[in-house]
Amino acid sequence: MMLTQTELQYFKARVGEMLDEISRATDDAAANDMGTVMLDQSCVGRLSRMDALQQQAMAAGWKETLQRENRRLLAAWTRLGEGSFGVCCQCDEPIPKDRLEADLGAPFCADCQEEIEVGRPSARL
Repeated sequence: MMLTQTELQYFKARVGEMLDEISRATDDAAANDMGTVMLDQSCVGRLSRMDALQQQAMAAGWKETLQRENRRLLAAWTRLGEGSFGVCCQCDEPIPKDRLEADLGAPFCADCQEEIEVGRPSARL
């Protein structure tokens, strides 16, 4: 069942809100970005330096997650503009509304997503 015009407007508003949130979170992450970790032990102790390095690594991971989600939502925004939002990019079948509610950037129906994941080589060897 295809999405109604009202549902499309609702999803467009939600995607726009999420893109705004990601933009703010990215700006916050950049503002709080930690600079170079001092290696001079007379200024910074070994454990403090290790903690700072760990925080930098976590911040980098968070930034990468935000960028990935931003790309997914921008693609959803494009599909909204093209009129293909809510349609599976692989089989052209409608994506259920509850799936879109759970994942605004979902480009595939559940069956195609599962098929893609099963066909992907396992990272755990």
